[in-house]
Amino acid sequence: MVTPPEEPKVTSTVPATQIVWDDSQMQTSYANVCNVLGTREEIMVLFGANQAWQADQKEVKVVLSNRIVLNPFAAKRLMTLLEMGLREYESRYGELKL
Repeated sequence: MVTPPEEPKVTSTVPATQIVWDDSQMQTSYANVCNVLGTREEIMVLFGANQAWQADQKEVKVVLSNRIVLNPFAAKRLMTLLEMGLREYESRYGELKL
């Protein structure tokens, strides 16, 4: 019986890239409403807040505060990250019912 030769071990000499999150310019906004719009080239996520929500209202005013414009690849990565974050949230606190 012939033993096949071992494959050579490849070691990388390229160091891993380190990502540094610079939050010095970051702003925080609260949103309890969001909407998504899109074209072929971009996906827009609109964020805002409604001031009051009552069952008998004929009109609800949503004050939009932020618009995030993403290319489709970044939008898909965001979708994946949100799914992962919500799975972790629900595993800790229970399923969210919509």
